[in-house]
Amino acid sequence: WENEDCGVLAVKDFCRYAAALNDADYIHRARAQEEAGEPVAAPALFLAATMSWQDGPAEHELRPDGLASRESPCTRGLPVRQVHGGQSVRLGRTPLAGDRVTARRALTSADLRQGRSGEFVLLGVRTRFTAPDGEDLTVMDETIVVLDGGTAT
Repeated sequence: WENEDCGVLAVKDFCRYAAALNDADYIHRARAQEEAGEPVAAPALFLAATMSWQDGPAEHELRPDGLASRESPCTRGLPVRQVHGGQSVRLGRTPLAGDRVTARRALTSADLRQGRSGEFVLLGVRTRFTAPDGEDLTVMDETIVVLDGGTAT
């Protein structure tokens, strides 16, 4: 397991996510709750949709598949491409603005397969987003397809 401190959740970040989804109703509701001093809940898939908690890398630092190196588990330095092959999300306690969140990520499986274009690997990755008391906020299981760097899409 690798742990990453995601920091303290903020209404501003919730609203940026909602804006990307064109959810103006959420933005108005969240800002009104914030102004009234009420708790502000994150949008349902906010944690699962956030690929990184750091500033993104400069374009020249991206891998050929467009991903940041840190978003490419188990393949650092290898000439491969990755494609996300599916995601399952289980929602726990609703995260609130002001919550400190930790992402715990682990490789859960690696299966070598044969396809029409050759061999590929299916990686299973689980990410648990937890509150400081260890309570699950969101648990995400992903399948990542790892292809030879020269294989066509």
